[in-house]
Amino acid sequence: MKFKVIIKQGEDGWYVVEVPSLPGCISQGKTIEEALENIKEAIELYLEPEDDTLSISTGQVAEVTV
Repeated sequence: MKFKVIIKQGEDGWYVVEVPSLPGCISQGKTIEEALENIKEAIELYLEPEDDTLSISTGQVAEVTV
């Protein structure tokens, strides 16, 4: 799969990469190359199937239909 990413250089000199089509999928690196490698890993983790019974801090993930 191909994803468009946005690369910005932060004030600290690090490169920040976001994936607009995957909300919250963001990573960074000291170089553009490192940032792109890191975002590949972030995308893979983002796309992994979730466990429906996953406990998040003090709650649980649930699904409701309205």
